[in-house]
Amino acid sequence: MNSVASQNFSARTRLATLLMAGTMLAGPAFAQAVQPPAVAAPTIPVPAAEATPAATTIRSITVTGNQRLEAQTILSYLRLRVGQDYNRSTLDQALKDLAATELFKDFQISDDNGALTIQVAENPVINRVILEGNKRLKEDKVRPEIKLAPRQIFTRSKVRADVARIIELYKRQGRFAATVEPKMVSLDQNRVDVVFEINEGPKSKVRQINIIGNDKFSDGDLKDEMATKESGLLTILSSNTSYDPDRLAYDQQKLRLFYLSNGYADFRVISAVAELTSNKQDFIITYVVEEGERYKFGKVDVESELRDFRPETLKALLPMKEGDWYNAKQVEDTVESLSETAGLFGYAFADINPEFRRDPETKTMAITFNVAESPRTYVERIDVNGNTLTQDKVVRREFRLNEGDAFNSFGVKRTENRINSLGYFQENLTIERKEGSAPDRIILETNVEEKPTGELSLSAGFSSIENFLLQASIRQRNFRGLGQQLQASVNYSSYSKSVELGFTEPYLFDRNISIGGSIYRRDLNSFNFINNDRRTTFQQVTTGAQVTVGVPLTEYLSAFGRYSLNFDDVTLDRSLYYFGDQCDPLIAGRYLCDAIGNRTTSLLGFTLAYDDRDNRIRPTRGQALSISQDFAGLGGSVKYVRTRANASKHFNLGSRFILNVSAEGGYIYPFGGRPTPTSDKVRLTDRFFLGEPQMRGFDIRGIGPRVIRYANVDLTDPANPILDTSLSNRNGQIDDALGGRAYYQGRLEVDIPLGSGAKELGLRPSVFLDVGSVFGVKRPTLTTLANFKDPTDNLTKYLCRNASTGTQQFATRPVDSTTGQPTGNQYTACPTGFTPLAPFEERFFGDTWMPRVSIGAGVNWNSPFGPFRIDFAYALRKEEGDDTKRFSFNVGTQF
Repeated sequence: MNSVASQNFSARTRLATLLMAGTMLAGPAFAQAVQPPAVAAPTIPVPAAEATPAATTIRSITVTGNQRLEAQTILSYLRLRVGQDYNRSTLDQALKDLAATELFKDFQISDDNGALTIQVAENPVINRVILEGNKRLKEDKVRPEIKLAPRQIFTRSKVRADVARIIELYKRQGRFAATVEPKMVSLDQNRVDVVFEINEGPKSKVRQINIIGNDKFSDGDLKDEMATKESGLLTILSSNTSYDPDRLAYDQQKLRLFYLSNGYADFRVISAVAELTSNKQDFIITYVVEEGERYKFGKVDVESELRDFRPETLKALLPMKEGDWYNAKQVEDTVESLSETAGLFGYAFADINPEFRRDPETKTMAITFNVAESPRTYVERIDVNGNTLTQDKVVRREFRLNEGDAFNSFGVKRTENRINSLGYFQENLTIERKEGSAPDRIILETNVEEKPTGELSLSAGFSSIENFLLQASIRQRNFRGLGQQLQASVNYSSYSKSVELGFTEPYLFDRNISIGGSIYRRDLNSFNFINNDRRTTFQQVTTGAQVTVGVPLTEYLSAFGRYSLNFDDVTLDRSLYYFGDQCDPLIAGRYLCDAIGNRTTSLLGFTLAYDDRDNRIRPTRGQALSISQDFAGLGGSVKYVRTRANASKHFNLGSRFILNVSAEGGYIYPFGGRPTPTSDKVRLTDRFFLGEPQMRGFDIRGIGPRVIRYANVDLTDPANPILDTSLSNRNGQIDDALGGRAYYQGRLEVDIPLGSGAKELGLRPSVFLDVGSVFGVKRPTLTTLANFKDPTDNLTKYLCRNASTGTQQFATRPVDSTTGQPTGNQYTACPTGFTPLAPFEERFFGDTWMPRVSIGAGVNWNSPFGPFRIDFAYALRKEEGDDTKRFSFNVGTQF
């Protein structure tokens, strides 16, 4: 019994020994250890004092097997010391202390008459932690949650804890079938790689929602009120089909609110149970409800202890009346409305308590709104937190309240809207109200979360209007954290090219005066189509600069003044439209020939703008109105007055449906004479144009006055020269939009909310109705078949031109060899040195104020490749000559 081997304490066998009252270790110190009695031997009771072995003194302590840890470090975890008496319980506690460190995968204590040897096998060090199989949940979401990390000591308890954390993460994502299998790969130098093999499994959907106990409302009505939806084809884009315990509790509150808003004051949810199917892929949710009786409002009254609140006046403003069906939501809104009203009078912490008196016999609910006395509140301090780039003054200057002012809830709400409209911070910012150093003091705390305001992009894409397009731009909307805007951009497409530099200071010298300026060069190519071939008609190159100054007149009304100087050069393709050195009206049309040339425009203008929208970037309510005028003629070669008016209003229809109603119009009044005696006083490039993208359902410049030149003309039939007069087939036609002096446009558009899944994808669909027209231009002089008639015989002939001399003459008819007289009525041959001009006829369409109307649907998508907009529209009403288009899209990408 004195051998060391027989006195070993092994951690592996010790756990089983501690759970049993069996033999521990044999040795001198434990000679009287309890042994199992023989079958036939009589039971001899052992006194408790004799069951405890005698203590022995520790003579020495030796630690073996340690590699990284010092012996003294291991001994510091134990209560064993040389010269100390010990017994069996002392060594048991030592084993427990070693286990508690979680530093060793195996350990034991050997005793040789007081000479203790502690033999340990250290846990390995973690070299790497590897995640495998996680596709739906990326590593940046998982790693912050797990505790194991490189250079830490490996323990099984930590592995189990991390497995549980990873599974919990997947449960939050609705993947209850996810499994995690940890594996350990042994390396040299007592190191290991820990590998978590993850099987994510399918997303656990809500297969079915059962409701028991509902008699007054159908299952469909109640399911529509819930945030959780049953999985199916109609909810394929929604993320609310996955099971979420928090959403389950929220749905119970939604059910209760729905019933309370419909008069069922006794409604309650008895139970809500979510059952996971055996394959862990679906949930079945069952609600048991008790509807109760329906109540009506009884007597509704207001009692106020505030001297500025007269109960009689407030009672007349209450939305509910005695005898109406009880509506808890209406009561809640009334409390909020009274609180806001109290805030207007400076009572920030007004205590408004509705007192309910239920009468089960008459099924009525009487309510008294008690407005308790509270002190008038003043703003003690305004705190701005969270801004690292943006300077405090940029946020503070948007406040409609100052420190020391009487509190006003309207001013706080207006401040929130103005800060949100800056676009520098995350959306839905709110200003918290905190009690100040005294009951009549309040602290307004603004906690902002900045978002990037700098934009550096290089975009390429394809547009149904502009074909291939390229854009490079740099823009900083919060330059130096002062709210200044700096931008530079270069755009290139087959339709337009431009370069622009601009800068805006919103608060000049810290005063509420904005000033901005820009210099630019813009190259615009107007075009039309022959068959499917795109052909440029005229090119306008504009070089100029503009300065703008703005000042607020009231909280919502602002005035802006501007001056711009532009140099324009309008040209036509000489190879197509010129004959010699002159623009040829027979080829280009007189309206295009009148537009060419250089001109200078000196433009002075102003704008009056009213804007009370809750958010200028993405408004949900409010209106914006503006009227502007530009006077051209303070120098320069162009003289006119251009007037424009715009109006828009947003309505929150509830359930996140937003209606936008907008209208605009304009008119140009010219001064001075015409460029030519036959042309309009307003040049082609200064007129209004309308079409895609302003009017969906019509092509670009597809509405308004235009000249269509028919090229498929048969001159042998003067009575019916045009072979195809169908405007639906534009093949063989040249369509030149002329624009107009006046235009108007209106729009109705409803933004349709989608589920959170589609919202996360950046999808924002809408339906719309567009109406508008452009009109008011002098009828151009057209080239008709009469130009080709020979007055001697009144026959229609081909017109021939000599390219070297520029002279023109008619084609000749064949001559009879016998008589020498012309034969037939067709002129097909040009004289020597002359070439025939292609025959055509021009017709004028579209100069009318009658409205064009289109309806359609579209969707905006903030795709990973850049912004994408697609529209389907149908023209309900159009005029002869208009060019319609049902489908349009615009897409770009960033790289």
